[in-house]
Amino acid sequence: MKYNKLAVALAVATAMGSATAQEQQADTQKEQKEFEQIVVTGTPGGTAVRKVDASYAITNLSAETMTKLAPKSTAELFVAVPGVWSESSGGVSGANVFVRGMPGGGDAPFLTVQLEGAPVYQPPTVSFLENSSLFRMDETVSFMEALRGGPNPVISNGQPGLTTNFMLKEGTAGTEGTIKYTTSDYDLQRLDAVVSGELGDDYYFMIGGYVKSSPGIRDAGFTSEKGHQFTINLTKELDNGKINLYTRVTDDHGVWYLPTPLVDGVDAGYTQIGVKNRQTRIQYGPNGDALDVDLGDGRGWDGSISGGKINLDLGSGWTFTDRFNFTKGDANTFGLVPDGSPVALSSVADNGESAVGISTGKTYGGSTLVQQMGTWVVLKEIESFTNDLALSKQFDSLKTTFGMYASSFSANDWWAIGNQKYQVVEQGGEQLTGIDCNDNADSCGWSYDINSAGDGRTRAFYGAFEYDVNEQLKLDLGIRRENHVIQYTVDEGLDGQIDKTVDYDNNSTSWTVGGNYSLTDNSGVFARLNSGSKMPYFDDFRDNYGNYQNGNDLVFDVKQSEFGYKLAGDSYSLYATLFYNEVESSNTTVPGAPADLSVTEAKGVEIDANYMFDFGLNINMNATVQNTEITESTDTNTIGKESQRQPGWQMRITPTYEIDLDNGGYLTLYGTIAAVDDRWSDNGNTVVLDGYTKIDLGANWEMTDNFNVRVSVDNLTDKDGLTEGDPRNPAAPNGRYILPRSVRLSVGYNF
Repeated sequence: MKYNKLAVALAVATAMGSATAQEQQADTQKEQKEFEQIVVTGTPGGTAVRKVDASYAITNLSAETMTKLAPKSTAELFVAVPGVWSESSGGVSGANVFVRGMPGGGDAPFLTVQLEGAPVYQPPTVSFLENSSLFRMDETVSFMEALRGGPNPVISNGQPGLTTNFMLKEGTAGTEGTIKYTTSDYDLQRLDAVVSGELGDDYYFMIGGYVKSSPGIRDAGFTSEKGHQFTINLTKELDNGKINLYTRVTDDHGVWYLPTPLVDGVDAGYTQIGVKNRQTRIQYGPNGDALDVDLGDGRGWDGSISGGKINLDLGSGWTFTDRFNFTKGDANTFGLVPDGSPVALSSVADNGESAVGISTGKTYGGSTLVQQMGTWVVLKEIESFTNDLALSKQFDSLKTTFGMYASSFSANDWWAIGNQKYQVVEQGGEQLTGIDCNDNADSCGWSYDINSAGDGRTRAFYGAFEYDVNEQLKLDLGIRRENHVIQYTVDEGLDGQIDKTVDYDNNSTSWTVGGNYSLTDNSGVFARLNSGSKMPYFDDFRDNYGNYQNGNDLVFDVKQSEFGYKLAGDSYSLYATLFYNEVESSNTTVPGAPADLSVTEAKGVEIDANYMFDFGLNINMNATVQNTEITESTDTNTIGKESQRQPGWQMRITPTYEIDLDNGGYLTLYGTIAAVDDRWSDNGNTVVLDGYTKIDLGANWEMTDNFNVRVSVDNLTDKDGLTEGDPRNPAAPNGRYILPRSVRLSVGYNF
């Protein structure tokens, strides 16, 4: 097969770790043909392959594409990936991400986020924390790749669903950088900066980060979003490869947006937290001990991710790769969580007529809507060390890779959740006195307090084999043997007594087999089968403790099959993938409650198409159509029902139009129309979340080679689409809306 020279140059540069290979690819996107795009995720050892030759479904987003999406959280980027349904309506942290119909009640049980090819945290999800909450977007990111299914069960941490890999910018021989100021109609103040260059012969640096603050897109009445981040990436070019070392320090948090009442007279999507209730006192444990908390801290990440990678050409066809990182920090959650339906104050007030606000002293009449709000406090300290080592040998038509993956990780939790009190249903509504359960030491309803400590270790050996049968046909096989250890203790009730203990040691085997057939130099088909597993982590044992004691190994099998067609030319591309999966899982609606075990089947098609016209117009479309069915469940009422929260179809159309200006600059106009189908709020399919259409617009004015101005409008029509109902009580009329209309303006200077 004849390869374009630029494609080969990029592939070799990326495989050897060239500092500029991917950046050159992004910078020359207009001239470069679609079929020359290079991907590095999903290949053994992270070697490069043309996207059109990959035997799996993968999406790559350049820095410019990510900027156009104007994400308010990392999870918002995932909406651009076919087969993925991402709910980022909760704020800067705490997204819900679903992949190809794989079941889940929240968080992101089938998502791994990698930085430079290594997972930022081994467990995809632990309660109140999913991987995307540990990563913040800024100008230091060069590109992202998103791999669905494919070889995922064998490589890295064996995540069978979605792996997203973020790559950092690297220095080059010349010093260059960017300074960018961003503001918005919700008073965002943000400053980004990045600079890179050469420290010495073949020794490069990149330093960057941001600082920001705002009242939040849902105004809380105070500075509810604060954050800063600093990243440094050092690169040493060797005669036979490259070494990278990086560290990324983050402290970023924002108010947690939660479902609000879906009743007449209540504003859509207000924020429960405000100046009248952000500071509060909770009681916990059997003795009613008190703790003062600031709910304005919301959800976030205060920690660091440090690591690196080594790529070496050992000669005689041998290559060596090692990717590693160390993650440590706090991922706390503070919020006001609705419990049940809103009611008239007269139905719960002691005098049957009125009650008084504890902050303002205002008397509220009997017709005032009130709702039980739980003060949830989750203190979570995590730590992990990961190392992924691979040794490859290229023979004439056969490439073999043998790898060893090792990760040790921990999560120490302290929870006091529940703590319900009646609160006025309005923006930042205050708590009331004159209601019996509000004024007594006991909460109005359910509470769940725990203190837990968990440690885990994963060790895996894997092998991958690629064989070129002829110029058109390439086959690959991968197998992974994993040992998974969990030690976990839980004190339920904070009474000093250990109620649950886990000492778990189990093994699993995963495999994948695939083939790619090139029809022409820029088109082909692929097929793949894989079998993997979702291994149990700390919360799986707490919620399935009875099943664990009864001998259930809690290894949830995931079987997938894919068939794809790929076509990419000078100005067009089409990637279409059929998929089918069968997934075992567990789900609980309330932390601490026994989990339901189920099997879900999903089938569908993913489309990613792009066409560039000669006159400067480019149109991209990605779409997913899928059908899900719960085929087995310990909750028999859900058998035959669709999986909760996942749309039957979704589609995004993104036109981009570039205009050359007389002064030498150019103007780029772009937008997105996103439409989504109805979804079910619960596995019982009792509550419908209506579909909606959302419109985004943007413009980028490159005034000179150095100076640019960008404006973006999210949710132009201020659509009140719903992402979820009430996860704890589907019958309650509560729901969380997508984020409201917002406008951002940024001014950047490149040097």
